[in-house]
Amino acid sequence: MAMAELSTPKTTSPFLNSSSRLRLSSKLHLSNHFRHLLLPPLNTTTPNSKISCSVSQNSQAPVAVQENGLVKTKKECYGVFCLTYDLKAEEETRTWKKLINIAVSGAAGMISNHLLFKLASGEVFGPDQPIALKLLGSERSIQALEGVAMELEDSLFPLLREVDIGTDPNEVFQDVEWAILIGAKPRGPGMERADLLDINGQIFAEQGKALNKAASPNVKVLVVGNPCNTNALICLKNAPNIPAKNFHALTRLDENRAKCQLALKAGVFYDKVSNMTIWGNHSTTQVPDFLNARINGLPVKEVITDHKWLEEGFTESVQKRGGLLIQKWGRSSAASTAVSIVDAIKSLVTPTPEGDWFSSGVYTDGNPYGIEEGLVFSMPCRSKGDGDYELVKDVEIDDYLRKRIAKSEAELLAEKRCVAHLTGEGIAYCDLGPVDTMLPGEV
Repeated sequence: MAMAELSTPKTTSPFLNSSSRLRLSSKLHLSNHFRHLLLPPLNTTTPNSKISCSVSQNSQAPVAVQENGLVKTKKECYGVFCLTYDLKAEEETRTWKKLINIAVSGAAGMISNHLLFKLASGEVFGPDQPIALKLLGSERSIQALEGVAMELEDSLFPLLREVDIGTDPNEVFQDVEWAILIGAKPRGPGMERADLLDINGQIFAEQGKALNKAASPNVKVLVVGNPCNTNALICLKNAPNIPAKNFHALTRLDENRAKCQLALKAGVFYDKVSNMTIWGNHSTTQVPDFLNARINGLPVKEVITDHKWLEEGFTESVQKRGGLLIQKWGRSSAASTAVSIVDAIKSLVTPTPEGDWFSSGVYTDGNPYGIEEGLVFSMPCRSKGDGDYELVKDVEIDDYLRKRIAKSEAELLAEKRCVAHLTGEGIAYCDLGPVDTMLPGEV
């Protein structure tokens, strides 16, 4: 996955007058500054505003000048970021919703390279929802972030009204309503899972504290960086002012892969597969649930009569999909991960179809399945489309399913003990055992 190394910036760029905002990025090497970028308008200017931009052909950065009686400023910028806008001034934008702030960590990584353009296009939150992107990177990735911002600028997305880039989560997370936490240190050769839990746990502890301090009180948080279940738990434990229910660990890619495998086996298109649940951890202990899943409205076991494949080959095919992709292509599943992030968010902002549900790693307190409380565990959810969710109660859990859920539960309890020093629950100790449960393709 994408790498995130956190550092603390020293200064921030000032906001200009709120009635006529000009946001610029710097061509200079200001790697510890908080950048502010803004994309072009829909031919929208205020009546008394004059904007002039000059771009020299030498090494000097472009100069933007705004003269409207309120603001008169010159600033070096990376490209031409000269803009005034008023969303209520034009008929097309007057009906838009209120702008929302979305933070993305690991924003210079491959997953974000696919995700950001989907967010900016309106594919995720809708064609009438303007957004501001707050991109978090590291000192080493700040120039790459500037490149990402330039590509977003060149794409001319009407709904993308602001892009801020920075290295301090306390600044980047200011007032955000959604936080997509992708950045994490990847597991290298010879690294123990316990070491990865500690290294990445420190990152997510810091980000949890920053969200608690700066974000909207009802911010929705989606943790992608692995090990995502326990990282989400660490994050929520360090953000006591944010409802624990608002934190999610991404298991939607596992769900999508499971649907694909069932569709292939049944000889149908994957939109015929519904009610798919991934139980547990995003690891090899995950439990793709064929007992409650349906194909064309029928129980999977009635459509696929090869029950041995369901009990053995199905789960293995889901778990090994990422590793197989790397063997074939030489790259990780960045694009499909980005798509699964989109799916996960859309499942929360769009009402769940009647009778269906989706998978997400959520806090287990109060769950109806008998799973230990105090974990982030993937379970079946439904949403009314308001960003919230409820757990599905009408699911069948037989002995086969219960046994496998218990194995994933035990692993997450062991991970929780391993990061107790990061969740405020005492002294940590690790007893993860000798078996490597990292999914193939994520090492």
